[in-house]
Amino acid sequence: MFVGVDGPQAASMCQNEVVEDLKQREPSVNEIIRIGMDTSKSFFQLHGVDASEQPVLRRKLGRRQMVEFFRQQPPTVIGIEACGGAFHWARVLQGFGHEVKLLPPQLVKPYVKRGKHDAADAQALCEAMSRPTMRFVPVKSPEDQAALMLVGVRDRLIRTRTQLANAIRGYATEFGLIAAKGLDKIEPLLMRIRAEETVPASARELFALQEVEYRQLQARLEGVEAELMAWHRRNERSRRLAQIPGVGPIGAAMLAMKTPDPKAFTAGRDFAAWIGLTPRNHSTAGKLRLGVITKAGDEDVRRVLVAGACAVIRQVRLGRGRPSQWLLALLKRKPLKLAAVALANKIARVAWKLMVTGEAYDVSRGRPA
Repeated sequence: MFVGVDGPQAASMCQNEVVEDLKQREPSVNEIIRIGMDTSKSFFQLHGVDASEQPVLRRKLGRRQMVEFFRQQPPTVIGIEACGGAFHWARVLQGFGHEVKLLPPQLVKPYVKRGKHDAADAQALCEAMSRPTMRFVPVKSPEDQAALMLVGVRDRLIRTRTQLANAIRGYATEFGLIAAKGLDKIEPLLMRIRAEETVPASARELFALQEVEYRQLQARLEGVEAELMAWHRRNERSRRLAQIPGVGPIGAAMLAMKTPDPKAFTAGRDFAAWIGLTPRNHSTAGKLRLGVITKAGDEDVRRVLVAGACAVIRQVRLGRGRPSQWLLALLKRKPLKLAAVALANKIARVAWKLMVTGEAYDVSRGRPA
């Protein structure tokens, strides 16, 4: 009620107040406090919420539209699933002043309410990143990703070389030519094939093609390994990690590359769990039930550490080195593979300690100096 104002004027003032109130209630893009973005090759689904956790943004954009949108958007927090291209987009959005959080896909999945589509994934990302106990993936620099390419390319070349070596052995067996195990036996086998007159000329030509391919793979692999070793020698952390028995230069380089922020883990057990070397826990009602290792973490690091642990155990069984009493007792009561996994778990914890503290490995004590 407006005192001293005519009826039409009062009605106009009341209408203006209602319009102004509606404007204040209407959500705007500036109110967004958090955005979950589901990424793909060409399209990006956005889901944003305001301070009251109400959705105020649901939009699907192309690549150029997405970049332009975030360039004009005030700084906010953006959640992206840690998948292909995530590190690139994280660096782009950080360049616009936004805070980017990368989430492991397996930790986002429980927040998908029903069905599988882009909008549901973006909403799940927005919800998951708000949890106080959520774990995030550090954003890697272009240099870190270039270094990781060395490891990936090396693994691919090794797989291709193994496939080719097995193919050569298999074809040679069809002509009665066999060789002992080991890559060092492939070259002598190819020499025997060239000298064997019972092998048809057409088959010898095909063997010659495979020989050329095999030597090219060897040369490429040696070049990649030389570059990887050069990176290892330049990196101080990698050199310290290589002092741990069972790690070696390749394992040390992988640990240093894949763990840019070791302080993100609160303890060595958390680091071993991230690699997937801790037992699967299925306990309830006060009953402790531990199963096999989870294998839920980084497969490449886990594989290298287990292989290094097997090498250490092999040396112990041959009577070499100075094994700890813990390892000797473990080998007496556990099978070889279980002991190797347990030793890999311990190696991972020691590696985490060295990365966090900056200490060097003390060989005489078998622990960080």
